[in-house]
Amino acid sequence: QVQLAESGGGSVQAGGSLTLSCAASGDTRISYCMGWFRQAPGQEREGVAAIDSEGSTEYADSVKGRFTISKDNEKNTLYLQMNNLKPEDTAMYYCAAESDWDYGVTKCRAYLVAGALDAWGQGTLVTVSS
Repeated sequence: QVQLAESGGGSVQAGGSLTLSCAASGDTRISYCMGWFRQAPGQEREGVAAIDSEGSTEYADSVKGRFTISKDNEKNTLYLQMNNLKPEDTAMYYCAAESDWDYGVTKCRAYLVAGALDAWGQGTLVTVSS
């Protein structure tokens, strides 16, 4: 079983930056599909970013050009660099990982939205003020 732990959230002014981290432990296959999703109160879940085993990435239109997903296999950690944050980025951010199947990035991101990956963390809160 894989356990994921997010960190790095906080409160920032619009235009600021944050880096989120997701540390994986246990029976992890970090080389497989991983990603970040977010959810604000009363809003639908949004697949923010995904990365597959080949390093291909996909982003939600709302964050393209501002967010970058990356991973460090040696450290077993997934990252989300968030620049030029906007108030609409305010949400709980979760990381998720697939342990069994080598999904391509498009399917990976789709499964983020569906909650269909094998594990996800408890989330880290990002609050962006005007």
